[in-house]
Amino acid sequence: MGMREKLDELNERRSRLLQGGGGKAVEKQHSRGKLTARERIDILLDPGSFMELDLWAKPRMTGFDIDERELPGDGVVTGYGNVNGRPVYVYAQDFTVLGGTMGSTAGKKITKIMRRALEERVPCIGLVDSGGVRIQDAVTRNMFDGYPAMFYQHTQASGVIPQITLMMGPCAAGAAYSPALTDFVYMVKDTSYMYVASPSLIKSAQFVDTTDQELGGAMLHATVSGCCDMVAENDEDCLLQVRELLSFLPSSNLEKPPVYECTDDLERRDEELLDIVPDGANKPYSMREIIAHIVDNGYFYEMKPDYAPNMITGFCRMNGSTVGIVANNPQAMAGAIDINASDKEARFIRFCDSFNIPLIFMVDTPAYLPGVEQEHGGILRHGAKVLYAISEATVPMITLYIRKAYGGGSSAMCSEPLGSDLLIAWPTAELGLMGAEGAVSIIYRKEIAAAENPDEVRAKRVEEYKSTFGKFPYHAGNVQWLEDIIDPRDTRPILIRALKQLANKQKNDRVWKKHGNIPL
Repeated sequence: MGMREKLDELNERRSRLLQGGGGKAVEKQHSRGKLTARERIDILLDPGSFMELDLWAKPRMTGFDIDERELPGDGVVTGYGNVNGRPVYVYAQDFTVLGGTMGSTAGKKITKIMRRALEERVPCIGLVDSGGVRIQDAVTRNMFDGYPAMFYQHTQASGVIPQITLMMGPCAAGAAYSPALTDFVYMVKDTSYMYVASPSLIKSAQFVDTTDQELGGAMLHATVSGCCDMVAENDEDCLLQVRELLSFLPSSNLEKPPVYECTDDLERRDEELLDIVPDGANKPYSMREIIAHIVDNGYFYEMKPDYAPNMITGFCRMNGSTVGIVANNPQAMAGAIDINASDKEARFIRFCDSFNIPLIFMVDTPAYLPGVEQEHGGILRHGAKVLYAISEATVPMITLYIRKAYGGGSSAMCSEPLGSDLLIAWPTAELGLMGAEGAVSIIYRKEIAAAENPDEVRAKRVEEYKSTFGKFPYHAGNVQWLEDIIDPRDTRPILIRALKQLANKQKNDRVWKKHGNIPL
């Protein structure tokens, strides 16, 4: 057989494998509102950049009747390509092939690209759409060919390369721990779900009726469990969102994030910043509006927008460079920090610190949220995660006091003892253990209680306090809790200059240790 005949055979065999589960299976996938594995990869990666690996790999023989089926690629497509011109590794489970179930060969293919991504220091992206472990294969497989090996690889890569999971279909039982070990999880509304125990199992164990979406759908994980970072309307939206996320991130912890040309005025001073924060200390306002006036072109890529809304986290650019934003939201719970907000903040800080992304903290919080439910739920443990994450971080950190910074809330939003490199405040800032009324009620409690006119004495003491220890924010400046009080219109240019000043910051005072013991 000559070369041309051999190439004809090669192309015929390749064409057959590229069809996945075949026309009917593809049609069924589309009828569910889902794209095929290769269609998804085509949208995620730059055109023409995908190099598929192990297309020819065959499933392991199991002794069951599935051995008679071809199962192209063993139900997963793996390889590498580019996103925005930068290399990534990707695997996409192919639901058209036996429901994308995980067989031994599929496990080997996935762990191979995970190892290579780590070795080459590039992001690893998983497109999940699977019925779970393939039972016929699993009963006799090698343990190193399945999810346990993936868990190990996820852990080794954590903090070294970005790991992103796109939930584009089902993911159940032990398989669901794989997304949970990655940095960011995107889920497609209505077509994706993940859980440890299925509705039928819960029905048999607890006699509770539920559905896939009620138990582990995108909105559930985005609003209640916090396991989902972003919700997408459909497959294409999900893939394009991840392309946008990757534009903010470095390829590994050995690099800084990419820098883009800044088309926004570095000295921009927006007059609108003077009117956003209301006079009343307890009145809400939009922190996102302030962010939009400060960052490049008003663009803020928010993460976990639907979870713990009292805390805002996300990425922006300042002078073309990636910056992480951590901000209290006075429109939700007055910006108080609860258990969920603590977890959200701490995890985001640790990600940014791992990947050389400077942090700006925008502060308006009355402190950690008080309450029996919070105490019983472990607010001490969860809140301590934030303090640990900030103290451990070595990236540049800037603290901007917008309004309240009371009690433990000040530490939770990065005070100088925990590592802030610059502390600046607007004239509306209030720094202290608590507000004047609260402080007076404690300090002068006996005097007020014994007075003939308690209200008069309280009012007098409040005015005295406000002119001394409670003189916001000037007393904070007097005792060096902050380093400057600025015109809000100067916020953008001051932050940009500070980030440039801190660009080569080094922390060389750290004690050697294997690792710390964060209060999980």
